[in-house]
Amino acid sequence: MSEPTSTASPAPAAAPTTPAARSNRKERIGEVISNKMTKTIVVRVQRRFPHPKFKKVVTGYKKFYAHDEKCEAKVGDRVRIEESRPLSKTKRWRLVQVVEKATEVAPVNA
Repeated sequence: MSEPTSTASPAPAAAPTTPAARSNRKERIGEVISNKMTKTIVVRVQRRFPHPKFKKVVTGYKKFYAHDEKCEAKVGDRVRIEESRPLSKTKRWRLVQVVEKATEVAPVNA
């Protein structure tokens, strides 16, 4: 008699988190307006759209709190942020890269 063979396959390993696996996450590019918190930056993202009634192009701004693990972004830098799981009460984004370094630091009135 032959021994029965097992048809159960081993459990699949956890998929590594690669940029391709995270491709469906939202990304925004904006300007850092504050880095006074530890490992947190505030990014102002600009959005231009036609006004629904008057059709004039208006500029809207929104502030996002993003996680900056290495504290590499400074005020005035242009950065790319990506949405992530909630990291705190207000922080739902993380820094992906610094797109452009600031030439001079000027205060931004938000």
